[in-house]
Amino acid sequence: MSFSGRRISILRPGDVRPLGDVSEGDGVKGASTTKKELSPNEKKSETHREFRCAHAGHRPHAGLDASRASTGVIWCTERASEHGFLDNPSSWANLGQGAPEADDDIVGSFPRPTSIPIDSAAREYGPTAGIKPLRTAVAKLYNEHYREGMDSQYTWQNVCIVPGGRAGLIRIAAILGNSYLSFPIPDYSAYSEMLSLFKNFSPIPIPLSADDRYHLHPDKIAEEIARGTSVILTSNPRNPTGHVMRHAELARIQDICRDRATLILDEFYGGYNYTNGCDGSTISGATNVVDVDDDDILLIDGLTKRFRLPGWRIAWVVGPKEFITALASAGSYLDGGANVPFQEAAVPMLEPSLVRAEMKALQLHFKAKRDYVLTRLHQIGFTIKDIPESTFYVWLDLTSIWPPLPAEANISDGLNFFNALLKEKTIVVPGIFFDLNPAKRRDLFDSPCHHFIRLSYGPKMDVLQRGLDGIERVIKRARGEDVAPTPMDDVAVED
Repeated sequence: MSFSGRRISILRPGDVRPLGDVSEGDGVKGASTTKKELSPNEKKSETHREFRCAHAGHRPHAGLDASRASTGVIWCTERASEHGFLDNPSSWANLGQGAPEADDDIVGSFPRPTSIPIDSAAREYGPTAGIKPLRTAVAKLYNEHYREGMDSQYTWQNVCIVPGGRAGLIRIAAILGNSYLSFPIPDYSAYSEMLSLFKNFSPIPIPLSADDRYHLHPDKIAEEIARGTSVILTSNPRNPTGHVMRHAELARIQDICRDRATLILDEFYGGYNYTNGCDGSTISGATNVVDVDDDDILLIDGLTKRFRLPGWRIAWVVGPKEFITALASAGSYLDGGANVPFQEAAVPMLEPSLVRAEMKALQLHFKAKRDYVLTRLHQIGFTIKDIPESTFYVWLDLTSIWPPLPAEANISDGLNFFNALLKEKTIVVPGIFFDLNPAKRRDLFDSPCHHFIRLSYGPKMDVLQRGLDGIERVIKRARGEDVAPTPMDDVAVED
């Protein structure tokens, strides 16, 4: 699969026609917008028609544009909720949520606070750049882990604390100048809306190829800059593929960008590094920064993934002082800043030796879960070409299964596979959401990501087991094999 010279999609809409002309049998609601002719695949699939209608939008109210549809994990959660997920989420195997297990069950991991003291000062508004003790702790962590012996060192003024990674990205987007912003695809689904909200830059996709293991070549970055791109945004380690740019190649990309383009690195999965024998070491662009106040590089990370505290909403952006000052100003009108008591509680967690031990425990635990998931998928019949080197995701090609599924089963694309798994109380994310399309310039039903899903091994092992059992039952049912009754056999799920 690649974005250039790619295979023809099984989902090819035809000519545009008024939505009101779609027959009742097509199952498409509404009559006020134009609609492409539904492909045979879509006509057989309620979930495809539902997805297309959602993204066509709704009739806006006066003063309100209600046309934005939820995407990615949220869209999947909404569909699962229609089948009872929110009524009893613990009975489901949620392999779609991008969150690690949060309990204190990992061997070698330090226990998380179960209560947080709140003094009178913490009841007041905090600085929009974050409290100084936490900013200092983050700077110390980066200096000791990535900049030992270097002349240029981060200080608290190089750190901005933000209420979550999305808030950090939104602040960054708000301070960018008029520019072309290039981003590789596939990548993190939440980038799409962020890239479409702001008009001070034009988002330009960099299509990567599955045949090349979605490799982001430094030469490609140089080409983008040569044609006028002045901002590069990418995750590293990469969501959803689990790939990682290692130090040497990352250093080359940073050298190419230096004094020519701003590089934004989303490093939220940096702790999940399986390339160094799970020794606790991590990869960050901070290692390759020459001058912390001159290099146009912004690093985003936080407690969410590597400290397994997604509910705390404490993250940070590390970069030049000038950028940090601008980010603090943006926070004053965008989000108001991060929660002060949780910032205070985070300070002792960032002691560098404690973090190193935590990362080792994290890597050993999640690599074991990764290996279990890969083994089960292989037993079910899937071929995994790309072993994830980081993150806690598997980017699964549904057409890699052997022997191939019968065509009439109609579950070899991500949306229909997702829909079939709802009957098994299992959630995954269709690959279409990672083919970022912020300006809606392309019809995503021609996407080369359609036959992929992203499967998370973030949850606990028993949840992974139940989810993979559900995947196995879906595959067996597609082959016409006998399958034991499941908890939702009495629930109607549209095909």
